[in-house]
Amino acid sequence: MEAVLQTRGLLSLPTNPKARFSQPSLGLKQRAFSTKPITPTGLSLSSSSSNGFQKFQTFAPKTHGFGPKERNLFVCRAEAAAAAAADGFGEVEERKFLGVGTSTLKKIVPLGLMFFCILFNYTILRDTKDVLVVTAKGSSAEIIPFLKTWVNLPMAVGFMLLYTKLSNVLSKRALFYTVILPFIAFFGAFGFILYPMSSYIHPEALADSLLNTLGPRFLGPLAILRIWSFCLFYVMAELWGSVVVSVLFWGFANQITTVDEAKRFYPLFGLGANIALIFSGRTVKYFSNLRKNLGPGVDGWALSLKGMMSIVVMMGFAICGLYWWTNAYAPLPTRSKKKKEKPKMGTMESLKFLVSSPYIRDLATLVVAYGISINLVEVTWKSKLKAQFPSPNEYSSFMGDFSTATGIATFTMMLLSQFIFEKYGWGVAAKITPTVLLLTGVGFFSLILFGGPLSPAIASLGMTPLLAAVYVGALQNIFSKSAKYSLFDPCKEMAYIPLDEDTKVKGKAAIDVVCNPLGKSGGALIQQFMILTFGSLANSTPYLGGVLLVIVLAWLGAARSLDTQFTALRREEELEKEMERAAVKIPVVSEGSRNGSLATEPLLNPTLGDSSSSV
Repeated sequence: MEAVLQTRGLLSLPTNPKARFSQPSLGLKQRAFSTKPITPTGLSLSSSSSNGFQKFQTFAPKTHGFGPKERNLFVCRAEAAAAAAADGFGEVEERKFLGVGTSTLKKIVPLGLMFFCILFNYTILRDTKDVLVVTAKGSSAEIIPFLKTWVNLPMAVGFMLLYTKLSNVLSKRALFYTVILPFIAFFGAFGFILYPMSSYIHPEALADSLLNTLGPRFLGPLAILRIWSFCLFYVMAELWGSVVVSVLFWGFANQITTVDEAKRFYPLFGLGANIALIFSGRTVKYFSNLRKNLGPGVDGWALSLKGMMSIVVMMGFAICGLYWWTNAYAPLPTRSKKKKEKPKMGTMESLKFLVSSPYIRDLATLVVAYGISINLVEVTWKSKLKAQFPSPNEYSSFMGDFSTATGIATFTMMLLSQFIFEKYGWGVAAKITPTVLLLTGVGFFSLILFGGPLSPAIASLGMTPLLAAVYVGALQNIFSKSAKYSLFDPCKEMAYIPLDEDTKVKGKAAIDVVCNPLGKSGGALIQQFMILTFGSLANSTPYLGGVLLVIVLAWLGAARSLDTQFTALRREEELEKEMERAAVKIPVVSEGSRNGSLATEPLLNPTLGDSSSSV
C-alpha cells in the first residue's frame, strides 16, 4: 500500500520515523499494543484555527484497520505530533521576581553592579585629572585642548589598533582581562609611586628654559612636558571612559542581552550608576576637605590621592569578579543563526569595512558630534572655574559637588527614560540629548557675551558675573551629561545589538575609542583655530555658538538616518528568529482527509496532487 501526504509547503515527517525517547509521553505502551488508536489527552482536538483548519485533529484510522507495521508507524507519528504540541503548549513557566525572569536577573543585576563600579571609578578619575593638570604649577586650563589633540587622540588611535589586533587572537574573556588589568595597575602605581616622585621625574628646569626661549605662546605644549606624569594620568582617565565604559562594559552587555531586555533595562542601569556618581562625588568632597585638617608640611593632596586610588583599585577588582560570575552563571541569549559570519580582517581592512558602512558612519557622527559640542562649552567653563576657585582644594571640592548634582539629575532622567523609550521609541530618545545640549549651550554663551549689561541683575542675586558664569556652565554640563547617560548612551548601545559580532566588536573599538577623543580633539582644534584667528576665546564666542548650531543639526540628521536603519535591522532579525522557531515547532497537517487529521500513511509522495492508496 502506498499513501500520499501533503503539507501545504510546511514540514513533513521523515519516511522512516523513530520514536522520541528523550520526552516519552504517558500511555505509549498501551497505544503500541492496542488495536485502536487512543486520542492523546491534554490537547484541544476540536479547536479550530483562524484559517479554518483544525490545529490538532483526531487520528482517523483506515476503515480496514491496522497491520503490525502500520500500527507501529502510527504510534511514532502520534508521538511526534504530541511532542510538537508539547513544545508549543507545554513549556514550563520561568520563575519570576518582581515581574522579571530569574534568567534575566542573572544578567541584569551583575551588569548593574559592574556599571556602578565603573562609573564610581570614572567620576573619581575625571575629577582628579582636571585638578592635576589645571592647578599644577606652570599649567592652566589652556593645556586641555593641547592634551586632547596631541596626546589623548594619538594614544586612543594606538589603543584601537592594538585592540583590533587582540580581538582577532584572544577570546572575549581574555580580551576583557587583558585590557582592564593594566588600567588598574597604572592607577595604583600613580597614587603610590608616580605622584610622590613627581618632583624628581618632572623636567621643570628644562620646561622653564624652553619657555624663556620660545615665549608664552607655547605655555600649553610646554606644560605637557613639564607635568608629563599628570598628563599621562589625564589620558588614562579619559581612556577609562572610552575603553572600560564604552568598549568593555557595553560590549559585554550587548553580548548577553536581547534588544527587548536592552530597551527595558539599559536606561535602568544608569539608576545604580548615578547613585555611584552621587557617592563618588561625596568621596571626592571628603578627601578634598581632609587636607584642611592636616598639619603644616604635610602633602595633603598626596594623601588624598593614595586614598582615592586605593578605592579605584578595589573597584577594579570588583569589576573583574562580577564579569567572571556573569560569564559563569548567566545564560546567553539565542541569536539568529543566519547572521553572516565575517572573515578575520587586518587593521586596514577593518577600517575600510567600517568606513564603508552607512550604519557605522551614522553612529560615528553621533559620537563625534557629542564630543565636539560638549568640548566647545566645557573648556571655556573650566577656565572660568579656575579663575573662581584657584586652589586645588577649592577646585576639587566644587567638582565633588558638581559630580553629586550630576548624579541626582541623571538619576531623575533615568526614571523618565524608560517611559520615553516605551512611549516614543528609539528615534525620539536619540534626539533629546542634542536638543538639550543646544539649548543650554546657547544660555551659557549668551551669559558670557552679555555679562556686562546683565551685571546689575546678577549683583542683585548676590553673585558676580564670573560666579554666575560658573554656575550656568555647571548647569549646562549637568543637564547635558544627564541626558547623555540616561538617553544618548543607551540609544548608542542599543544600535549595536542587531549587528553581527565582527562589526559589533570592531565597530565599537573604532567608534568608542577613536571617535570619542576625535570629537573632543575636533572641538579643541576648533577652539585653537578661533583663538589664533580672533585673538582670544572671548572674541570667538559668537562664532563658537554658530559652530555649535551646525554640529547639532548634523547630529540630529544622523540620528534620524540611524533610526530608519536600526528599525529595519530589528525587523529583519525578528523575522529570521521567527522563521527559525517555525522550522522546529510547525506541526504536520495533512490535506488528505477532509477533516484535516494528522496523516497516518507510511509513505510520502509529494509529487501527487491528492491522497490515494494502491494495493
